[in-house]
Amino acid sequence: METKNATELTEFVLTGLKYQSEWQIPLFLLFLIIYLITLIGNLGLIALICNDPHLHIPMYLFLGNLAFVDAWLSSTVTPNMLVNFFSKSKMISLSECKIQFFSFAICATTECFLLATMAYDRYVAICKPLQYPVIITNRLCIWLLVLSFLGGFFHAILHNTFLFRLTFCDSIIIHHFYYDIIPLFKISCTDPSINYLMVFIFAGIIQAFTISIVLVSYTSVLFTILNRSLQGIKKAFSTCGAHLLSVSLYYGPLLFMYVLPGSAQENDRDMMDSLFYTVIIPFLNPIIYSLRNKKVVDSLTRMLKRNGV
Repeated sequence: METKNATELTEFVLTGLKYQSEWQIPLFLLFLIIYLITLIGNLGLIALICNDPHLHIPMYLFLGNLAFVDAWLSSTVTPNMLVNFFSKSKMISLSECKIQFFSFAICATTECFLLATMAYDRYVAICKPLQYPVIITNRLCIWLLVLSFLGGFFHAILHNTFLFRLTFCDSIIIHHFYYDIIPLFKISCTDPSINYLMVFIFAGIIQAFTISIVLVSYTSVLFTILNRSLQGIKKAFSTCGAHLLSVSLYYGPLLFMYVLPGSAQENDRDMMDSLFYTVIIPFLNPIIYSLRNKKVVDSLTRMLKRNGV
């Protein structure tokens, strides 16, 4: 009877971000502007890459997919957060929770794989420039992209499947601004130790694997460019600097949130970490890659001139 009653709680309340009442409208407008710029920036970058033949090379194919994932990730989280600024009930069903987390997990995991793929691409381009066309073929690019998205899909399926073992019978309050599994574990009547273990193992493996690729790739790049001329060093840093900045900003909050042992203890810190990689990073990425990439800037300039701007 207790099990039956425990499974009857299927709706939850998202508390959202903590703020003073007078900040409601300014914060809503701020995040609305950030979201609109995020969509325009990422979708604009995709359109630019698709329409300019000069950008039809592997590096920009990966960048276009990263922009797509960023737009998808932001659209998974931000609209619901904006609605909750003025919603009285702030209710979300368990089914909606699972759908939102499924979408979020695909995006977050796929982005990790894409960042690693882009690091490997830069390693081959700088350390083995003569072999680049032979190694980074169109076939390999497609396979790397397919595997990145499949990795995100199966990682999301894994954690969503383990959610079915949890029951909820006491609290319906989720201290977060979107549905994430860590806050849900805290209000489960079933022991979530297995779920925590699955998150720690699989999120840890994925992050360790992708970070290792990034570190090894850029360590090799660093040693290679140090043996080149000053002009070669500047060119290498101009192409890699944006990616390194994006990687550094993205992995930090993820490590604190899902891998480090103390990451599930502080609701406020969890929300700030989540806000950074779900809202701020998708907003910053197109700016970082556009302003730091000469080919993208040149392509944008040509497009504006063609349109008489």
